[in-house]
Amino acid sequence: MNRRILTLMTAFVPIVVFGVLLAVVTVPFVSLGPGPTFNTLGEVDGKQVVAIEGTPTKPTAGHLNMTTVAQRDGLTLGQALTLWVSGREQLVPRDLVFPPDKSREDVEKDQNADFKRSEDSAEYAALGYLKYPDAVRVEKVNDPGPSAGKLQAGDAIDSVNGTPVPDVAAFTSLLKATKPGQEIVIDYRRKNAPAGTARITLGTNGDRDYGYLGVAVLDAPWAPFSIDFNLANIGGPSAGLMFSLAVIDKLTTGDLNGGKFIAGTGTISADGKVGPIGGITHKMLAAQEAGAAVFLVPAENCDEAKSMGDDRMELVKVDALGGAVDSLHTLTSGGHPPTC
Repeated sequence: MNRRILTLMTAFVPIVVFGVLLAVVTVPFVSLGPGPTFNTLGEVDGKQVVAIEGTPTKPTAGHLNMTTVAQRDGLTLGQALTLWVSGREQLVPRDLVFPPDKSREDVEKDQNADFKRSEDSAEYAALGYLKYPDAVRVEKVNDPGPSAGKLQAGDAIDSVNGTPVPDVAAFTSLLKATKPGQEIVIDYRRKNAPAGTARITLGTNGDRDYGYLGVAVLDAPWAPFSIDFNLANIGGPSAGLMFSLAVIDKLTTGDLNGGKFIAGTGTISADGKVGPIGGITHKMLAAQEAGAAVFLVPAENCDEAKSMGDDRMELVKVDALGGAVDSLHTLTSGGHPPTC
């Protein structure tokens, strides 16, 4: 064999092997980068992202965008290197995103549960800001269970056997005086429906000696209309702040955004506190590329947000829902809200 050809083949083999490694070998890293951003005042797949039924809503315009972080798993060596070189993606050890003691399905289930809790908290925070009074709200009805088909999640319980229950403590106190097999009468209010009365025969539960109703309840603001959040496949709790702002914008006169493209992120608690989130720089990049002029940043994320070193968006610092609304009103009037 010609020596030149042999030399070329010898040199070519490592290249082929390296190419195969790039294409086939997977790496224990997950890529994090800018994800989709959704206008909470708009529609997705023909549905309002924040849908309110049972009460008149005000016209809205412009943008109050929530932001997300995109995750890519199962990366080959070549894909990982390409994403790393792009400068848009961050590679993190896979165990930080998908702990080894949990399956991917378990992680996604937890993220979806976090998202559902953020929706509930967003509703409670917005209604609390709008001064709707607290009630004993049914959060969950166990099925099977004594209350299945009689009470619904979202109902407000007003009385038990004719005795008013202003809060969960009073409600629990009355239940503790009952026995399994006893029938009780519950007066309730239901969203978008007339008030009702339910006769429920209490069951037995091994962790108590009093009657089992089969519901989870909490003290939270209640309104007679429904609020639904129509975004699927978005895990985690970080959309809470923007969901609350959209509810407030739809139920009050005037545009919170004042004609500006507002984006942001932040968890929200039922009492309106804004908490920190992960991936702030990825979310900021997504908002910036979508055209946002202002980004609402949880106060605890401010230092990381400033590290991006880009002045194309105004970074407004928020630590509570009321403060976020005040800051937007300040922007609308041409003022200067607190910034990072």
